[in-house]
Amino acid sequence: MRSSASMPSPMSALSPTCSNREMTMSALSNATWSPLFKEAVSTDFRDFHECLDQDKRIAIYDVAASKVHARMLMRAGVLTPTDHDAIQVGLDTIAGEIGSGAFAWRKELEDVHMNVESRLTALVGDAGKKLHTARSRNDQVATDIRLYARAELAALGLELQALILAFVDLAEPHAATIMPGFTHLQIAQPVTFGHHLMAYAEMFSRDLERIGQARERLNVSPLGAAALAGTSYPIDPDFSAQELGFSRAFRNSLDAVSDRDYVVDICSAGAVIMGHLSRFAEEVILWCTPMVDFIELGDQFCTGSSIMPQKRNPDLAELVRGKAARVIGNLTTSVALMKSQPLAFNKDQQESKPPLTDTLENVRGAVTVTTQMLPTIKVKAANMRAAAEKGYSTATDLADYLVRAGMSFRDAHHAVAAIVGAARDQGYATLSAMPLAAMQAFAPIISEDVVDALTTEGSVASRNHRGGTAPVQVRRAAAELRVMLG
Repeated sequence: MRSSASMPSPMSALSPTCSNREMTMSALSNATWSPLFKEAVSTDFRDFHECLDQDKRIAIYDVAASKVHARMLMRAGVLTPTDHDAIQVGLDTIAGEIGSGAFAWRKELEDVHMNVESRLTALVGDAGKKLHTARSRNDQVATDIRLYARAELAALGLELQALILAFVDLAEPHAATIMPGFTHLQIAQPVTFGHHLMAYAEMFSRDLERIGQARERLNVSPLGAAALAGTSYPIDPDFSAQELGFSRAFRNSLDAVSDRDYVVDICSAGAVIMGHLSRFAEEVILWCTPMVDFIELGDQFCTGSSIMPQKRNPDLAELVRGKAARVIGNLTTSVALMKSQPLAFNKDQQESKPPLTDTLENVRGAVTVTTQMLPTIKVKAANMRAAAEKGYSTATDLADYLVRAGMSFRDAHHAVAAIVGAARDQGYATLSAMPLAAMQAFAPIISEDVVDALTTEGSVASRNHRGGTAPVQVRRAAAELRVMLG
């Protein structure tokens, strides 16, 4: 390593006239901070330490927050109007470079903040060195990440709305399409495919609320908390918060720079969303198999086999199911990361970025492709209805018939269990195929009108109450959800 005697001054490290050839990248990393350091940073440590791949995602927010910080400093009399105007012009130039991909990222400058500050100083000179007055990278990064997460959650909210409407769009034409309903993955009672799809619409509606609540909680500005204790400059955190669209400014500087609850919130919401997507993906995979054969997916969301020519694999659904595990892992990481950190900021918190960005990117991707997949589903209604006839799925309807005829439910349950046992023994595939006399042997009050209670259509139509599977209720729920989503 090079000694401090051979290192340029800290300010020359940021000077636009300084040649990178005159120092190693590792030496520049320590020269950036202060002459306190007598040894250059280890190159391996520098590589382990830098986070530009993550920081590039928040670069535009770093510039936006810096523009507001400069305005606040001018209002407070800390910056002159001339310096302020130069800073604004320089930051606008940097924003353009970031947007176009022309910004030259320098790994030796470690993070987005020093990269932006270095470029600003190169563009506007000494005025650029004044921007960091009354702030720290601690409140700076906390502000940037909140701005990034807020924008991502807003986009995810719109994508969830589109997903919910895609479920509604598929549910409405199948409000009366009979399929088996399951408990324990055993055929239980007939339902409609529309009703089944609307259950997912309900799940994702809760997810929409969940991310809205997470967005509300994170919408607090940390800018002005500085390193941990605030600053001695006459700042106006409320002005900065308002200009950046936050609902309020921080109330405690220690908490402001060390809080990553919003990362846990987002990873938690993402894990729940992916859990719901994974449940649906699992059902799609089951429905596609020839043994079930309820649906067929569009070709654009399936893949073939390199060896078996006949295969149509539902790879999209399988990948969504797999990515759910990854997002759940991000939640575990974000919770474990914060559990032992003393106040205030610690470098550990750099590791809160990957689970946050990975969660948002994978959840948004999974929501989007699932939304695109739904309209390609071809429903095989005859196969669904035939499956709903199996497993004596109208047995509960027969018990309800007996209750209406005057029998207690417990006695009716017992009688129907005996009837089902006899049907199995005698080879009747459905209760409606069983002769009336055979059923009357166990429940003499059964009469010829029982046939209406034993059809799958009659079963679903009888569940005609809010939230029930009757087709009229499915259509009502779909219409109400459309209104709710605006």
